[in-house]
Amino acid sequence: MTDTVLLDAGVVTRCRRRVHLEHDPEMTGVELAPLDSGAEQRIADAAAHRRRVADGLAARFGTGWVEIPRNTSTARRELETLRAMRAGTPYIWAAQLPTDEHGGRRGGIDLLVRCHDGYVPVLVVRHKVTDPGTGARTSPLDTPLPDLAHPDPHRKVRPQARDQLRLAHAFRLLQAAGRQRSGRATGGAIGMDADVVVWHDLDAPTWPGNRTALDEYDHRFADRLAVATAAASGADPLATPSRIMECRSCPWWPICEDRLRSARDVSLVVRGEDAVALRDAGITTVDALAALDPEQEDTHPLPVTSLADAVALARAWRRDLSLVRRSPQVTVPRADVELDIDMESFGDAGAYLWGCWLSGADIGLEPGYRAFATWEPVPTEDEARSFGEFWTWLRLVRSRARERGLTFRAYCYNELAENRWMLSSAERFPGRPGVPTTREVRGFIRSDQWVDIFASVRDHFLCTRGKGLKTIAPEAGFGWRDPEASGENSMRWYRDAVGYEGQVPDLDQRNRLLTYNEDDVRATLAVRNWMCSPEVARVPFLGDL
Repeated sequence: MTDTVLLDAGVVTRCRRRVHLEHDPEMTGVELAPLDSGAEQRIADAAAHRRRVADGLAARFGTGWVEIPRNTSTARRELETLRAMRAGTPYIWAAQLPTDEHGGRRGGIDLLVRCHDGYVPVLVVRHKVTDPGTGARTSPLDTPLPDLAHPDPHRKVRPQARDQLRLAHAFRLLQAAGRQRSGRATGGAIGMDADVVVWHDLDAPTWPGNRTALDEYDHRFADRLAVATAAASGADPLATPSRIMECRSCPWWPICEDRLRSARDVSLVVRGEDAVALRDAGITTVDALAALDPEQEDTHPLPVTSLADAVALARAWRRDLSLVRRSPQVTVPRADVELDIDMESFGDAGAYLWGCWLSGADIGLEPGYRAFATWEPVPTEDEARSFGEFWTWLRLVRSRARERGLTFRAYCYNELAENRWMLSSAERFPGRPGVPTTREVRGFIRSDQWVDIFASVRDHFLCTRGKGLKTIAPEAGFGWRDPEASGENSMRWYRDAVGYEGQVPDLDQRNRLLTYNEDDVRATLAVRNWMCSPEVARVPFLGDL
């Protein structure tokens, strides 16, 4: 299709505008935003994980294993990979697949596995690829072959669209080289636990609209190839800037942001499908949106945000307001005894810290901060102890309140993370001291005793700059003691605190994490108190804009 544009697997999950900028000759030499330290660390961690898996597999397979050197040219790596495939090598690590110039594809794959008359691709990723359940097709690492896979009684597939699309890209490259296994398109993934290979049927209609992973990949790749080809040739761009979630971590964002702000683009206040719908209706700027009658919902229906909210956001943005009240009165469920809870996890590896702040009526327990932590690198069996101690404390506070005839509520900020790790911990450590059953956890998180302050903020305010705790708590007058406090930085502190790479654990970083966690729970309390105070009336009301 093209002799000049060659795309790797990443383009199919990348913003169309970013694909354009990456292939626009006028963007050559433009200074991009640097990767933040958290992203750099995740990349390094993923590389280290792949190295550990490779070393383990190499030891298993001996002479059946070939590793393609990374410290040489792409052309040389392609040649070495092709030689290994021609020789029928059972396992080829760090393969650089032959370039498909006609299809506009290039790329590699962590592992190629010989299977009968061809090869199947296998990814090695540093995230979970299964959840507890049944139905995933897996095979042991010592026999990583799809023909030996069986339905796993303990695992179900965790949906990872990006993994399947990367495997589809590798399959198309193998197909172009005539080296794919015959039969159904198949690809495997080895996840963070690195104990099995999970096999994906790329020909199965498991995607929305009864599409297969290959169908979805082919559609996306054809679109991105057209975008990149137009950019490379200097033709009219097929993708223009529009703010989406991906922008927050994109190195090209400063360039797009300047253009969007200059145009006062409508996506600065509404994103995704809403921005597309407004543009289709001829509403392209924040000012045009702000001028609409918010009562005319039927005239300008939006897929996600209500028109009234969108208009209010536009009017707030023009006045440089960060918050707008949705209703005259702001309410938050309160109780006699209150417990603020915040969990700290290290990616998908595990939850290492549960922090609580007890306040309200006297129940014979010391008010203030209490932490339940494990300082063994997660995942670790010691998580059972720390989680069990946390849940025992939660039970004690609830029972003391009940015995005294007092109401009780526990609070968090965005319950998704806490709920996930409470349920996961109960599933992983059944029967351990203090660890509840999953039924008990589900009963608690479904009760009116568990309150998500993030949901309260979402219900009562429109937020032009985001609804995260680090954004909302300063509105309530709260500040973190650590000037570098952030979720990304806490990951780096944790590595030092537990000696993640085998170094001596840094006790100062443990104290830093405890201070950070304490401030998080105090921030949740501060937001709740502010929302229940007369001060909240200072936030402009939507009806007055």
